[in-house]
Amino acid sequence: MSHNSFGHLFRVTTWGESHGPALGCVVDGCPPGLPLTLADIQFWLNRRRPGQSRFVTQRQEPDEVKILSGVFEDDRTGGPVTTGAPISLMIENVDQRGRDYDAIRDLYRPGHADYVYDAKYGVRDYRGGGRQSARETAARVAAGAVARKVLGDDVHIRAALVQIGSAAIDRARWDWAECENNPFWCPDAVTAQAWETLLDDTRKAGNSLGAIVEVEATGVPAGWGAPIYGKLDAEIAGALMSINAVKGVEIGAGFAAAALTGVENADEMRAGADGKPVFLSNKAGGVLGGISTGQGIVARLAIKPTSSILTPRQTIDRFGQNAEISTKGRHDPCVGIRAAPVAEAMLACVLADAKLRHRGQVGGERPFSP
Repeated sequence: MSHNSFGHLFRVTTWGESHGPALGCVVDGCPPGLPLTLADIQFWLNRRRPGQSRFVTQRQEPDEVKILSGVFEDDRTGGPVTTGAPISLMIENVDQRGRDYDAIRDLYRPGHADYVYDAKYGVRDYRGGGRQSARETAARVAAGAVARKVLGDDVHIRAALVQIGSAAIDRARWDWAECENNPFWCPDAVTAQAWETLLDDTRKAGNSLGAIVEVEATGVPAGWGAPIYGKLDAEIAGALMSINAVKGVEIGAGFAAAALTGVENADEMRAGADGKPVFLSNKAGGVLGGISTGQGIVARLAIKPTSSILTPRQTIDRFGQNAEISTKGRHDPCVGIRAAPVAEAMLACVLADAKLRHRGQVGGERPFSP
């Protein structure tokens, strides 16, 4: 199976299956001399970890990461630093229960990639989907922790869940701090309470719901990215689209821009005190012509409802016979709830790559000349 790697100078390869002994990633291209400890990575993995509320899968995985290579305890710096060699990270699976899937080993789950994996490879791991499982995203979050080290303290990345099903937040009540106070990464405390009832009812009905996650990066300077075929927004969209269950991505105003006029959509500029431009709006989402503007980079991703549900669905088996399927096991009633840390990680990886490529082409940040 190919295409398990992404990135250019900062390149990530993930490996492992949902119910295999372990999964992980190899990060290649990380500059040497960056402080990197287990705690630096574990902090972000803990935010994605399953089983932390009744609204997500109850699979109990500690997601404890191990650093196998690429880091050295340097007595000159007083702590572990990256060496410039590939960084290999491993996360053991300790609560895999492949027997939960014995009843569907010959059945294709509607909405899942079971059929297409079989059609392409002639073999599939039916235990939780194997490689197609969202369990793989733990490795992405680990890689994202390394990417944040490359980006440094000036770039801040955060994500929030802004809609579950048809129930969206009230943006007038947006409070980033509230995301840490509820199990949904929701910036609106009132809507978060309503979501609890909504998801409890959905789960009891044997059903699931989709969601929308919004992710932003601030502190990105103007100039990252490239025009034509290396557009920063195209690479962000591709990275976010690669996340399991994502069916749509928009940057800035996104699809809503089609309903705006040119007057409404243009992000007007004025001269700042330092001579650099001050944008009066951010419909572009921080990217113009494929290059960062210096504003916040904003993207949203639409996530489909969890395909593994208790409600019986019509399907076929691998022998081409009609069948009915009801998926038992430990599944998220809304997979979007745990997508926020994954979206942050993917955006971090794209931006780390963009930073290194920008530095390689122009040698650093260029001063603004009006």
